[in-house]
Amino acid sequence: MKKEYSHYISETAQELQPSGIRKFFDLAASMKDVISLGVGEPDFVTPWNIREAAILSLEQGYTAYTANPGLLELRQEISNYLRTRFAVNYDPTNQIIVTVGASQAIDLAFRAILNQGDEVLIVEPAFVSYAPLVAIAGGTPVAISTSPANGFKLTAEQLEGAITEKTKAILFCSPNNPTGSTLNKEELKEIAAIVEKHDLIVISDEIYAELTYEETYTSFAAIEGMYERTILINGFSKGFAMTGWRLGMLAAPKEFIEVMLKIFQYTTMCAPTMLQYGALEALKNTFHEVDAMKRSYRMRRNYVVHTLNKIGLDCHTPGGAFYVFPSIKATGLSSEQFAEELLMKEKVAVVPGNVFGESGEGYIRCSYAASMPHLQEAMKRIQKFLESKGIYGEKQTEEIKINQ
Repeated sequence: MKKEYSHYISETAQELQPSGIRKFFDLAASMKDVISLGVGEPDFVTPWNIREAAILSLEQGYTAYTANPGLLELRQEISNYLRTRFAVNYDPTNQIIVTVGASQAIDLAFRAILNQGDEVLIVEPAFVSYAPLVAIAGGTPVAISTSPANGFKLTAEQLEGAITEKTKAILFCSPNNPTGSTLNKEELKEIAAIVEKHDLIVISDEIYAELTYEETYTSFAAIEGMYERTILINGFSKGFAMTGWRLGMLAAPKEFIEVMLKIFQYTTMCAPTMLQYGALEALKNTFHEVDAMKRSYRMRRNYVVHTLNKIGLDCHTPGGAFYVFPSIKATGLSSEQFAEELLMKEKVAVVPGNVFGESGEGYIRCSYAASMPHLQEAMKRIQKFLESKGIYGEKQTEEIKINQ
């Protein structure tokens, strides 16, 4: 007789839904000749000097625990990085934690600040882990839906209208995953005024801060009055092509850090030692490669946006990250139907927009962190799929200019 386990399992855990991104990634991985534009992962290998530093640390026998918040030398370098790149000052001794990925940093933030029933506003479309992490911490996620009319950007008016007496915090990601929308300094100032008015905490996910293409990046913590109420999340995965290393950075006023560090001590101890030495090298000697990767992503973005619009999918130009979020409403298909049919018929994997929240329905997320040959072939296959649905855009040519 099969044992029934449901009554042993947490109700919160039972209600969690599997990641919609992983669903399509796992399906694509089981098929041959698939071009994946699904997972948000650079196609670049981690730069050699970073890998070499991690290898050297092993050869030198640096295999013991580090201090709970991370190597002091690494925290000092993170402090220097945040100051010189983003004009925010954090004390490496008591305001920074090196985490196991940016996702863990977000998890720690929610566990540290939320009481049962506290509401967290989440700007959607949003990365799939945000709402579940709020729920796991006992909070209530509340979506603020943005629209393509203003490039999927949060406005101060939208924020004001979503706040209730239970609202404790807001989480947003700029540049955004999945839309690539990026809030500039003036837009952040308008949001900051509402945050201060209602005495909110801000969790600012800045994991894509290195990947902005037209404007200088502004950290939310750098906005006047926001440093004291911001928990800043960043990491090495995207800008440094270190996804599999699982290293993040968390910076905040020490009153927040003290609480998060207690949770971190009991759940993790510290991030892997040898990987921290790699991260140290990344911050010291790798920005020439970061800038080269950024230039490549910008060219790919220009090509993909230009081509999608030409072949019949309306697509705004994202200001950062490495995603586009085109509308597929012209096909008459739902986001999931479009993604499933495209994968099965043309072997191109994309992510249906509805997994990023209700406002993502009618869109798909495509990552352009793939090689140009793969992107070019993927665009041809998508065009063929669209033509099978009666959507005929301009014919592609081999002379599309991408170096703009």
